[in-house]
Amino acid sequence: MFTTNDEKINGFLFVIILPFLLYFMSYYGFESSYARLKTMEKAPAFMFSSVYAYRVIPNYLSVHVTEFFTFIIDTYAPFSKNFLLKQGTLFYHSTFLINSFFFLLSSVILHSIFKISASGIILHVTIRRMLHLLAVFFIVITQYVPTNCDSVAVFFYLSGCLLTFRYLQKRKVTDFVLLLIVIAVSTFVRETACLTISFFAAVFVDVEKLKKKDFSTVKSIFILTAAFIIPYTTLRMVIHQKVSFVEDVYLRQNFTSLFNLCGFIFGIISMYFCYQLCNKQGIVLVTKYLLFSLPYLIMIAVVGLFWEARLFIPLILTGFVFVSYQSKNQLSIS
Repeated sequence: MFTTNDEKINGFLFVIILPFLLYFMSYYGFESSYARLKTMEKAPAFMFSSVYAYRVIPNYLSVHVTEFFTFIIDTYAPFSKNFLLKQGTLFYHSTFLINSFFFLLSSVILHSIFKISASGIILHVTIRRMLHLLAVFFIVITQYVPTNCDSVAVFFYLSGCLLTFRYLQKRKVTDFVLLLIVIAVSTFVRETACLTISFFAAVFVDVEKLKKKDFSTVKSIFILTAAFIIPYTTLRMVIHQKVSFVEDVYLRQNFTSLFNLCGFIFGIISMYFCYQLCNKQGIVLVTKYLLFSLPYLIMIAVVGLFWEARLFIPLILTGFVFVSYQSKNQLSIS
């Protein structure tokens, strides 16, 4: 990943240690007033009912990592239990371990993505690190709504972005197959798996090729869509819930509540900031991505809550990715 010992050390500090410390501070430096995860003894019942029941992988991890962590503490480190319980329940600590693990993996993938450039001229390391730090801060600050699925979902989404770029550069079938697998598996994490398809479409769809009746990209998108729809439909057939698609409709609350309006403005300004950093090609990529992501954006407005700014994180991260990929500041590494 890094070329010299100094670069390896600096990279480890910047990609792993600093993000972990920020994440640790967000979980233990202050307490969320939005979700009382810190006082829950085990995975709450709502995780296994309604739309949350379809997030199979995070729910499975929540249950079994908590059981394993409890076993380790009770068996090998009972002396630490009182101290740990003062900082939160064992379920809360387990949630932190799961989320921080996938968060750090996401940081490593971001590091790799920011080294990819459309022109072949990689951004200067200082600019890459500034973008990386911004991306990390955006993820961390939205942890005031701690969940068991967002960090896992971000990891799979960024993995899909990296595989999309690799397929763009090398056109290896193995990369496309891996992308299919990532989309299918991430559908068992959260519905945001569909945004990987939007990212692929933004990168590959070329209007000029479509005018020439070159529909190879459209065929690829249909295949990727099938990789999402098949597991998505299967989940809803196998796991029976009273509510299969939406928990409630929040459209009115989103545009009347001060908190929700703040979240909405946060998302708009964040994307506008990405636009400001992009050149013309980057703006086209971001615009295409937002157009292909319209179903997701509409769903956020109707059945999500704007105050849960975590819902905008895949969009904001994509903005930073395109800023790096098509930046105004094409500086080579010295």
